[in-house]
Amino acid sequence: MPYTVDFEHVSTAGLESSPVAEALAGLRANEARYYRNKYGHVFTVSPASEVPEAVDRVTTILREERDIVIGSRPLEATAFEVDGLRMAYVFYESGLAINVMYSVEDGGKRAVGFKLADGMEIPEELAARFKFARQKSKLAGVIRGSYFVIKGEY
Repeated sequence: MPYTVDFEHVSTAGLESSPVAEALAGLRANEARYYRNKYGHVFTVSPASEVPEAVDRVTTILREERDIVIGSRPLEATAFEVDGLRMAYVFYESGLAINVMYSVEDGGKRAVGFKLADGMEIPEELAARFKFARQKSKLAGVIRGSYFVIKGEY
């Protein structure tokens, strides 16, 4: 069942098994606030098992573009379209959040973004491949992020 992410009253609902549940909840709330403020979009998530197509989309693009397999268990996921962008998010037990931004229009922006919840280590499968920049968030503390441009067609 979909859960509307509240960025005013941050909850760890659905993320309790994560060792960095509070920080991951803040990261999820940070994303919800961004989409509400920029696009007027209500950010909802579901247990990963209820939206396998969103998890599969992210998994497929990671594997085909960069031969990356995430070792952590997906907890929640969502997929939606906003302003000509097809978005997919997966929040992992380790504290990792991955999003796929895919412009519907040819030649538009297409990228995979990684965000690490405050307090988690950089996952082994990403550590040697990406440099992570830091940004501060009132909701999520320090977020470390990186990305790569998608070259294929999905």
